[in-house]
Amino acid sequence: MVELDEQGRRFPHPFTSILYFIGGFPLSLVSFIVTITLLSVGVGTVIIWVGVPTLIGGVCAARAFGNAHRAWTRKLLGADLPSVRVLDRGGEESVLRQWRGLLTDARTWRDIMFLFVQLPLSVFGFGLAVASIPLVPLALWITPRYAWLHAQLTRSMLGPDRAADLSAKAERLQASRARGVDAAEAERRRIERDLHDGAQQRLVAVAMGLGRAKGKLDADPDLARALIDEAHADAKLAVAELRDLARGIYPAVLGDRGLDAALSSLAAKCPVPVEVTVTVDPRPPAAVESTAYFIVGESLTNIAKHANASAVTVKVWRHERATGDQVVVEITDDGDGGAALRPGGGLSGLADRAATIDGVMTVVSPIGGPTVIRADLPCVW
Repeated sequence: MVELDEQGRRFPHPFTSILYFIGGFPLSLVSFIVTITLLSVGVGTVIIWVGVPTLIGGVCAARAFGNAHRAWTRKLLGADLPSVRVLDRGGEESVLRQWRGLLTDARTWRDIMFLFVQLPLSVFGFGLAVASIPLVPLALWITPRYAWLHAQLTRSMLGPDRAADLSAKAERLQASRARGVDAAEAERRRIERDLHDGAQQRLVAVAMGLGRAKGKLDADPDLARALIDEAHADAKLAVAELRDLARGIYPAVLGDRGLDAALSSLAAKCPVPVEVTVTVDPRPPAAVESTAYFIVGESLTNIAKHANASAVTVKVWRHERATGDQVVVEITDDGDGGAALRPGGGLSGLADRAATIDGVMTVVSPIGGPTVIRADLPCVW
């Protein structure tokens, strides 16, 4: 439950605010004492070997307690504060190298600074919460507003580094655009190859057959008629190949009737039984629909060829997020498993196609199955 003021600010419930300050005080006290003690002892003994692990412990404690404050503020006040990494015990990097990375990370120093600032603020908040219990008007008005201010401070100090996030997003977009260009070039080469090896050869045969028929029209009408019939058959095959090629670029049923009908058409052609559920209203952009269509189509083809599956489930739904709606595509089969995103493989090509619209594709496929292929496709990019 939240309270809105005339500026539209969302204040937490008084009871939640009181609980936040009462529970946050011991957390602030312990985190301050432990972190500052470890850092002080580590700095004081850094000239001997004992100081190094103590400093490592102090920096890790600051990050861990920072995550605890993030989780507490997120749980009670609803602030958007995702936790950040401390140390990966099973990571490829050594502990010393990871600690060096923490030491040079600006968020670590923001965590330490927050612990300094947090203690006096939490003492005041604890006193305010305890004093407001017998004074109901004070609890109803002052405590939620102070909790709101506290949440803003916590978000500003422990929230994501906006500059780092923008830099990472720019790098991610640059990589996805490069993969998109590669995927588009591969698609162009495929279309060119299909045209050269298929419809173009048919049309050349049609032209040659009609030329021969023209030369035989007066001298041998029966042969000319046979040549014309052969050219007519080749022309129909060329039209069919061109239609299939156009369907591979963008199927007509997808543009006319949407994802539900298009995916149902794919499922009907698959030799493995497929259950399709699509709930994406309103219709997403055409780029999202075509990406979802080809991900499902290629996945069903791979399942039919390699998975040895007896049943497939295709689910497509719209997922609302604060950053914008997404269309989620999930294909599950009960086959042998073992699928992976390998460089140059078919699944990697699908991931590249998803990346062209800033989508992300994941594959979970343990040996023995089941296999789950999921693509999160943003509707705005």
